[in-house]
Parts: sequence; C-alpha cells; structure tokens
Amino acid sequence: MAKKKTVSGFREQWEALQSLPRFFRMIWEASKWMTAGNVILRIIKAAIPLAVLWVGKEIIDEVIALINNQEADHSWLWLMLGVELGLAVVSDLINRGIILMDSLLGDLYANKTSVQLIQHAARLDLYQFENPDFYDKLERARRQTTNRSVLMTQVLSQMQDTITVIFLGIGLVAFNPWLILILILAVIPAFMGETHFNHKTYSLTRSWTPERRELDYLRYIGASDVTAKEVKIFGLADFLADRFQFLSDKYYHANKNIAVRRAMWGSFLSSLGTLSYYGAYVFIIIQTVSGVLTVGTMTFLAGSFSRMRGMLQGIMSRFSKIAEGALYLQDLFDFFAIKPSIATVQSAKKVPTKISRGFEFENVSFKYPGTEIWAIRNLSFHLKPGEKLALVGENGAGKTTAVKLLARLYEPTDGRILLDGIDLKDYNLDDLRQNIGIIFQDYIRFQMKASENIAIGSIEEREEMRMIETAAVKSLADTVIEGLPGKYSQILGKRFSGGVDLSGGQWQKIALARAYMREAQLLILDEPTSALDARAEHEVFLRFAELIEGKSAVLISHRFSTVRMADKILFLEQGQKLEYGSHKELVAKGGKYAELFALQAQGYLG
Repeated sequence: MAKKKTVSGFREQWEALQSLPRFFRMIWEASKWMTAGNVILRIIKAAIPLAVLWVGKEIIDEVIALINNQEADHSWLWLMLGVELGLAVVSDLINRGIILMDSLLGDLYANKTSVQLIQHAARLDLYQFENPDFYDKLERARRQTTNRSVLMTQVLSQMQDTITVIFLGIGLVAFNPWLILILILAVIPAFMGETHFNHKTYSLTRSWTPERRELDYLRYIGASDVTAKEVKIFGLADFLADRFQFLSDKYYHANKNIAVRRAMWGSFLSSLGTLSYYGAYVFIIIQTVSGVLTVGTMTFLAGSFSRMRGMLQGIMSRFSKIAEGALYLQDLFDFFAIKPSIATVQSAKKVPTKISRGFEFENVSFKYPGTEIWAIRNLSFHLKPGEKLALVGENGAGKTTAVKLLARLYEPTDGRILLDGIDLKDYNLDDLRQNIGIIFQDYIRFQMKASENIAIGSIEEREEMRMIETAAVKSLADTVIEGLPGKYSQILGKRFSGGVDLSGGQWQKIALARAYMREAQLLILDEPTSALDARAEHEVFLRFAELIEGKSAVLISHRFSTVRMADKILFLEQGQKLEYGSHKELVAKGGKYAELFALQAQGYLG
C-alpha cells in the first residue's frame, strides 16, 4: 500500500497557499471581465464601513451641538443623514453585485475545472485507473471541481476585509495607536487555535479518502437501478446498511473528537478576545467622560474597534479556512500533475493508409505495475493484413491483456510490438487508435440516445445519421431500434425520464454497431457477445467476418464453434503461447485446443 501523505502543521498550510495564484489564474481565464468587476466592487465596498462610521460620528456630534444651540443651522445634519442613506443604498447594491458575480464565477470555474478533469483523465494510462491509490487521488480531485468556488469567495472577502481593516486602523491610529496593539494581541490566540484544528480536520479527511469512497459506493449500490435485482433477491439491504452504518459511525466519532476539542478551545480563546475588547472599551469611555473625546468620537472609536475586532477575527479564522481550502485545492493540482507514460513521441509517424506487413509481437512480456506476476510472458506472433486471429484460453490466460497491448492501452514491460516493422511507440497515438476498433466484453451501456450509443465508436461522426444507420444494419441493431418508441432518438436505460432499457442481447447489438462506425484497419472483439447463445454468437461473428473482408481482426471467445472460423488461432495459457495454427491444424495436433474443443462439442451434443 502506498504511504499516505501527512500534514505536519503550519508550514504545510503556508506552502499550500502557493497554489492560490494558479487557482486565480484559472478563475481569471473563466471570465476576465467578471473577475475584474468583482475585485473593483469589493475595493469600493471595503471603504464604506469607515465612511459610515465617520458620518455617524458627525451626526452624533452635530445633534449634541444642536441640543446646546437650537438656533444653529441644521443643514450639516441633514447633509450627513443624506450621505449615510446614500452609503447604505450603495453598499446594498454593491453587495448584491458581489454575490451575483461570486455565484456566476463559481459556476464558470466549476465547469472549467470539470472539463479539464475529464480531458486530463482521458490522457492518463489505463493501468492508472486500475490502481486504488490513483482512485483516491481522482476522488479528491473530483471533489475540488465544485467545492473550491467557496475558496474563491473566501479569498476575495479576505482581500476586501483586509482593506477595510487598513482604513479603520488608520482612523484608530489617528486617535490612539495602543488600541491597535490591544486588538492584534486579542485575536492571535484564536487564530492559532483555528489553524491547528483546520490542519487536524484536513488530515482526518485526507486519511479517510478510501473509506469515504467506500461509503459513496455502498450508498450507490444500496439504492441503484443497476443493483436493485441482486439487493432484493439476495437480501443484501441489511448487510449494506450495516456496513455503511459501521463506517459512517467510525468516521463520525473520529470527527466528533476533533469538533468537540475545537469548540472548547475556540470558546476559551474567543473569550480572551472579548475581554480585551471590553478593556479597550472602558478606556475609551473613561477618556470620553473626562472630556478628552467627544461623544461622536467615542462612538467612532468604539464602532471602529468593534468592527476591526470582528473583522480581524474573521480574517484570522478565514485565513485558516483558506489555508485548509488551499490544501484541498492542491489535491486538484496534484492530479493534474500526474503524467501518462504512454504518449505520442516527437516526430511520430502516421499509420500507413494501407497496412502492408501487419502487427508483430516480438517476445512481448507484461506485468501490471506493483505486481511481480507476469500477465504476458515472451509472447510472439504475427497478425497479417486481412487475417482473422482468434485468441483462446481459460480466464486469466492473458487474452484481454494481449489486445490492450495491441491497441497500446498498455506498454510492454519487455519486448516490442511492431506495425509494418516499426515499433508502435513511434506512431502517433491518436492516429493509431483511430485505426483500431475495439469492443470489450464489459462495454458501457451509456444512458444516452440510441444514435449516440452507436456513434460512440466514432464520436466525431455523431451527426452523420447515415453512417449510424449503416452501422446499425451491419450489427443487426436496426431491428432493435425499430422496436423503440423514439427510434434512434430514444434514450436507452432507465436512469433518465422516458428511457427504455434493453435486454443483454439487444445491448450487445448496439455495442457491436460501434465497431462498424470506425473505418479501422484492425477490429477487435473481446467477447462482446457472451450474453448471446452459441448459434446467435456464431451468426454475429460470421456476419462480422463477411463485413470486414480485407481488414485484420482479433476475436476472443470461449466458444470454439465460433473461433474455428478464424484464419489462425492462438491458444494462451498463463500468459504464454501454448499452441498456434488454424483450427484444422490444432485439432490434428491433438493438444490442449483439441481436447477442449472435443469437450465443448460433447456438451452441445449433450
């Protein structure tokens, strides 16, 4: 198991803040004018509290002056009241504008990062998706595509409040600099406490990523149309619920321990700040009573001190949350930093328009990263242009691994794979895969329109209905689609309103149509017809062989009645070539293939 990343405290949180510039570059790229407008509005809003307090001071002093001299001019009082009203209206309008822009920017950022996540994940190696540690990273990154819009608001609010504190601080310093020192000393303990417990919360959340993935999985399989039959027939509800309850309670108690200690220490440290505030307040009142300050000035100072205290506490507390959010944000950037090992090299070659020599495995061996077991070992064979090759062997023999190597979804650990005498690594990866059509046994049943399900085979042609209909005819999926209420526009699957589910055999015909969408020079069928009976599968493969005349093909099937139609049969055992030849040659040889063929034939004869 990979060693889990740990967070030791303040240093890591400060380092995490270094990811904020990149974060805001992404926000800026989402909408330049909206980001600039948001910042400008917040700067204006930051100056309003000081202006309101100063106007309030003037109003109070003017009222007291007018009480002592009722014959004095009232125009200054009414002007100040008008200014205060204007400030209140402007503040409200700006606040609504900020909320609107925060919301819209948050949506744009979430959309942008989600698109980048999808695109980056598609570039990564297939074996990475088969690693649980990778899935933990992917899950943490996926959560950051939506949750980090809150971080944007927090950072911008931090900027706004910091500017406001600077303005208010200038006002306090003008009267008594000691008030600033008291204020800072009052909020530091609470800040240190919040930072400490934010670190604890992050560490807990990160270390529990596998368990939270399991909770999400249990929640899904416990209430899903895909698993409903098994849950009911096997009575799994209590088992799943008990497992969920056990894990969720365990996480609850771990989180509760931190939350309770955070609340206790937070209350204590916050009370220190409150005592400091009232100590300063007493000092201001004494100076006012002694005549050093006017009542208006007292109100201004008390208001400024109170606001600064609240804002500084908010800034300190928010800083901890921003540092915590930056730690989570780093998970997103860590995922984007993962690079595929299978990629197009510089000066890569284009796949020949017409393959002349075919594909060759030269002593190819492969083992999955992190294991010492060879999935393929010293495998050599030649797939000629226009040749049909069947891969045969028991489960785990390496058949699917071999075709994934052929499609360069995996890279050989040893040996090499050639196309027309040139290593597959030297070809443009996208061009290579465009020339290979492959349908796996665990093909995806996309909850999309029937036409889109077929167009998956060549998604660039999703608007070409003639191609889609032709592919459907070739795979016999047209007979399925004609029976659907919405024909090619019918949503397949029950996840969305109006969707229609299909039988296993019907889904397989839809999936097979994808193979006919691509003008590939090599077509691979990895047991995609396993749900069909032997006769139906034989008919599908026979039709497949006729329709791809002149193209190379690799067929994987456990039914020997089907694979016998191939030009060559490669029998694999424990990742190694056991037998190779035509059906007649292998039967005549009397080896393992002949033995299994005879056993299967007896089973059908019954």
